[in-house]
Amino acid sequence: MKNKFYRHLTFWLATSIQGTLLEYAWIHTVYNNEPPLNIIMQAACFNLVLTPSRLFFTYYALNTVAGKPFKKHVNAWLIFFKLSVALLIAVALHRLGSAYYIIPHEFPQRALYTWQQVFSLPWMFVAVLDIGYVAGIAVALKLFRMQIISLKNEKELMKDKLETELKFLKNQINPHFLFNTLNNIYALARKKSNETADVVVKLASLLRFMLYESAKDSIAISEEIKILDDYVQLEKIRYSKRLEVSFNKQIDDYNQLISPLILLPFVENAFKHGVNDTIDATVIAIDVALNKGRLAFVVENSHNHPDNGRINEHIGLKNVRRQLELTYADFSLNITNLEQTFLVDLKVNLNSNGKL
Repeated sequence: MKNKFYRHLTFWLATSIQGTLLEYAWIHTVYNNEPPLNIIMQAACFNLVLTPSRLFFTYYALNTVAGKPFKKHVNAWLIFFKLSVALLIAVALHRLGSAYYIIPHEFPQRALYTWQQVFSLPWMFVAVLDIGYVAGIAVALKLFRMQIISLKNEKELMKDKLETELKFLKNQINPHFLFNTLNNIYALARKKSNETADVVVKLASLLRFMLYESAKDSIAISEEIKILDDYVQLEKIRYSKRLEVSFNKQIDDYNQLISPLILLPFVENAFKHGVNDTIDATVIAIDVALNKGRLAFVVENSHNHPDNGRINEHIGLKNVRRQLELTYADFSLNITNLEQTFLVDLKVNLNSNGKL
């Protein structure tokens, strides 16, 4: 409310100064024997006399045209009629002030105008221009400000919507990952493996990460890589006899920030559709390279179930693709299903985070 008062005060001060200067330019030849300061004061008085007519129509127009959001079913003719009546009233006030105060002070020797002279078309037109000029600027500024506020609100609503969607996607990824890992523990327990306890410990570490780290907007890439390492170790314990995994890292800055759980779903997918879906030995190659904020991540797994290059993006891959779209402005994701190899090639400019 306070800001609104100062905005209106500033507007009317500016228009008053402009009106005073215009009046001064008009009357200074009439009062050429007077000191300039006296002429300016007289011009300010003349401008003040005309201000009520400008105020009346300006605020009526603001309330009528820009006071409420536009609706589909608006009676335009009714609005036009109301504005026309308000303008006639404002013009009448303008002419009365001019004819019975300003003109007598400018030309004391003249008698008061007759009604025909006061409301002659030329002088009425001058009054309309004067009032319409001020009101037009005020309405234009109000509409412009409303548009800026509307765009800002729309942007904030879109940001909130995208952030909500991103949180939802992360919450989907977490149960998906947990489901797969519990399956691993179940398989080890069925075999009564001595490594079950180690798997539970690593799972506890992963769950701790999900509870406390994955909710963050970003984490150091070293933490994301540690999660990948832990997951790979879990899978190695389960499939040690028929699994060959290589995990290569070339990182120039382990403190580089990355959105959590961006890389893990691709590794999950490699194990799920590589080792789980084949009875032969499986080779999985994971390569992570980071150079000046640009991440190159490649995951490749062998398989023996060719399906003519068809790619089925299950919930994990679909979610992480959408998460990338919401988080990074600069990335590319290529997934290729070859005859004996499934390849994921992800390139992300981690410095483009903040698309929201």
